[in-house]
Amino acid sequence: MRGTKLKLRLLIGLAIVAFAFIKRCNSKEVNPYTGRVQTINMTSEQEIAIGIDNRDQMAQQHGGLHPNNTYQALVDQVGSKLVNNSMAKETPYNYEFHLLADEKTINAFALPGGQIFITYALFSKLENEDQLAGVLGHEIGHVLGRHSAERIAESDFWQTVTTGASVGADMGGLVGNIGQQTLLRNGRGDELESDDLGVRFMIKSGYDPNEMIGVMEILKAAAGPNRVPEFQSTHPDPDNRIEKIKASIKKYKNK
Repeated sequence: MRGTKLKLRLLIGLAIVAFAFIKRCNSKEVNPYTGRVQTINMTSEQEIAIGIDNRDQMAQQHGGLHPNNTYQALVDQVGSKLVNNSMAKETPYNYEFHLLADEKTINAFALPGGQIFITYALFSKLENEDQLAGVLGHEIGHVLGRHSAERIAESDFWQTVTTGASVGADMGGLVGNIGQQTLLRNGRGDELESDDLGVRFMIKSGYDPNEMIGVMEILKAAAGPNRVPEFQSTHPDPDNRIEKIKASIKKYKNK
């Protein structure tokens, strides 16, 4: 009887895992802007809706929007210039740029579908318009690269596989750890891809891409000597990113 139950559990677990893999295979598509094959289980319209639905809440978490209209106008101007002079203009996304009032958190981020944010803490440390273009270009790269949608799909996949492993063989913890490390590694790849796209957008828009290196130095200084090791973080080490940015500049400078 006990053996029958174990076999039944194993069969159910295997069925759940098989379902996850079949769903993942059916969700593969080529990103027309990067040429990379991705696992995506939502439409561009759904990405846009997610961004708009979470836009106000995300702003409130960072003290709301910054009250200085001149600063906001500069962010809008640079962001629009990057979009209008690059392949970002060809995408279905509605890019909106928001300067947040947060004076403590040095950060910039993007929601799916084109909602892009930069905190005043980071904005105030930037030395020129080109560095601002580097930050916003990187975030546009996340949107165009569909990184949030990809992470959502990959997370769904690993959650389903973990459930199957738990049901079939009590191995959910092990599989979950594997999935977590995979997502971390993929997250670092997203950052490097966005840096590469940001360099392209800067060059196309007439900005100096070398200023993105200055942004990395700002982020490196902000993290301090006790920053999280790269293998534990979704972001590559700033020194690693600088080397990749230099390679991207060399690659695109004469194109």
